[in-house]
Amino acid sequence: MSSHTLTKVAAPQEAVPPRIVPRRRLGQWTAVGVVLILFGLAVNSVVRNEAFQWDVVGDYFTSASVLRGLWLTLWLTALVMAFGFALGALLAAFRLSANPVLRAVSWGYVWLFRSMPILVQLLFWFNIGALYPTILGVKTVNLLGPVTVAIIGLTLHEAAYAAEVVRGGILSVDRGQIEAAEALGLSRWRRWWRIVLPQAMRSIVPPAGNMLIGTLKGTSIVSVIAVQDLLYSVQLVYHRTYQVIPLLMVATVWYVVVTSVLSVGQYYVERHYARGSERTR
Repeated sequence: MSSHTLTKVAAPQEAVPPRIVPRRRLGQWTAVGVVLILFGLAVNSVVRNEAFQWDVVGDYFTSASVLRGLWLTLWLTALVMAFGFALGALLAAFRLSANPVLRAVSWGYVWLFRSMPILVQLLFWFNIGALYPTILGVKTVNLLGPVTVAIIGLTLHEAAYAAEVVRGGILSVDRGQIEAAEALGLSRWRRWWRIVLPQAMRSIVPPAGNMLIGTLKGTSIVSVIAVQDLLYSVQLVYHRTYQVIPLLMVATVWYVVVTSVLSVGQYYVERHYARGSERTR
């Protein structure tokens, strides 16, 4: 009878995974600390600097004259953007037209109004009576008030830039999308409204939002022709009280507040038109 020897085989031990040690980012955290310290020093210097006269800023921040100037700035911005993009869309259509005359007119308009400083354009319109004393038998002296001049000048200026924004947005749409819509038998209007425009808005909204914020701040230039916008309103006050710095801070804070609100709105509009694209998060 043979005896059998039973040998106990040890189970293999599982390999221990290596310990992952996070990478030390000493330089990055040092830079963050330095930036925070500098930011804190800057804020402290502004808040504790008596030259800013924050009590005066608080007194005039919601004063009647400042709020009237703010209201004029807001509706002037809205009106200029609406008229500017309406004219800009027409110019973009001319530029994309097969008609060489319309293309030349659109190109010439954009070239001219982008070449002239906005201040020069406003002064030309303000002195239109000296250039053309009569138009169609109507005397032009004192025909256009400062607000009307501001609307005309800013609108013509914005239309030149809006035309390029709209044209770039339309050209960003893949040509195959339009050809597919044509193959489905969609009318020209439905192709533009349902296919081209929604996709073009992804490229139009970001620069249009930047233009809106730029126009809001750019309306301050109309103060040179005595339009009582936000900046001109605070100028009237500090010319009387000689409190230049605090009144300029009033205008600055209002511009910061309004541009911040517009930036938030721009973010949500961009996210709306980015639905279904790879850029959507």
